[in-house]
Amino acid sequence: MTDLTLNNGVTLPAIGLGVFQSAPEETAAAVAEALRVGYRHIDTAAAYRNEREVGEGLRRSGVNRADVFLATKVWVSDYGFDETLHAFEKSTGKLGVDTLDLLILHQPVPTRFDKTIAAYKALERLLADGRVRAIGVSNFMPHHLERLLQESDVVPAVNQVELHPYFTQRNVQEADAAHGILTQAWSPIGGITFYPGWGDERTSVLQDPTIVDIARAHSKSRAQVLLRWGIQQGRSVIPKSTNPTRIAENFDVFDFELTADELGRIDALDTGVRGGPDPDQPRDAFFDVVIDEA
Repeated sequence: MTDLTLNNGVTLPAIGLGVFQSAPEETAAAVAEALRVGYRHIDTAAAYRNEREVGEGLRRSGVNRADVFLATKVWVSDYGFDETLHAFEKSTGKLGVDTLDLLILHQPVPTRFDKTIAAYKALERLLADGRVRAIGVSNFMPHHLERLLQESDVVPAVNQVELHPYFTQRNVQEADAAHGILTQAWSPIGGITFYPGWGDERTSVLQDPTIVDIARAHSKSRAQVLLRWGIQQGRSVIPKSTNPTRIAENFDVFDFELTADELGRIDALDTGVRGGPDPDQPRDAFFDVVIDEA
């Protein structure tokens, strides 16, 4: 398994299990199975409402907590300095852990960026106090990053964004690289092209003839090709599944390599069309979501 080194020296496994939209009743089993297969990186979020089950799966697996890179995210309704410190307590309480390996701000919320900055300053405090090993952001575009960097002291270690062959966000990747921020891909297999309640019907990148052709050439699944594409280009990928067969398949991506030509062919599939929500679009309803206490 490949490890990536963050800008503060902390390492994380390149591939992790994501649990976005994983039903709580399925999440514990999925996490335990992923850890049994060999995953050592789990990504959740307060807004996913399955942190308790992630913690349960971790305990059920029998894997030592110290051997698992555990990441979660603060939801926007808990932004603000004191509120975000409390959000950390809520998340760790549900997960059943004392510390986090990575704590991320879930959205930039440009219409209330003062609260975003206050929340990030709380992450800086938690980092300084040793409660978290790394801090980061999610869905931050280059202009969000620039503003954050002007008003904070610690450069984010990670920026987790929608990234798959149909939406590669080259500008975000370049901005992240310029600041030493690791780009982490959510929806690396392109499932977000079916994001619930967002946009029109879309074509799955898994059905793309280029992906089908490359997968056939390597005797690998199309999902494995997409994950390998991300890992070979230096990104962290967090595919989501609760299916034991797919969980194992998604992890089995370290015994083959895509050629430069194949990487280029996949890069060329970029449509520039976002599958998920636009981080710059105001959504005040986000602030109405109440994150439960631990």
